[in-house]
Amino acid sequence: APQTPFSPQTPLPEHRMVLVACGPFTPSDGVAFEPLSDLLGVVARDRPDVCVLFGPFLDAKHEQVESCQLPGSFSDVFRLCLRTIIEGTRSAGCQLVLVPSLRDVCHDFVYPQPPFALPELPKEDRA
Repeated sequence: APQTPFSPQTPLPEHRMVLVACGPFTPSDGVAFEPLSDLLGVVARDRPDVCVLFGPFLDAKHEQVESCQLPGSFSDVFRLCLRTIIEGTRSAGCQLVLVPSLRDVCHDFVYPQPPFALPELPKEDRA
């Protein structure tokens, strides 16, 4: 028997904007996340429907990570980065997708990679 073509129950919008960016999101000489701030400015301006960010978010190869000269622990710096991303994209109303890298210091470096475990995030920020 011939199959009927798929038709969605609700019509899809004509255009979807997806913004994709890859880390690291810090300059090589510091962990101030200036490139990330610039990216969040683009998100606020363009208001994409989906924002996909690939790590590393805190790069294991970063000079200050390798020399243990961070202003806090790995998890503290990563949480600061995550909070910056969430607060910087919230007003744009986009869905946020974070994809870890094998070089993220706050994530298991196994393949295939599991999602980030972020139990401290408020329920409304998790999906």
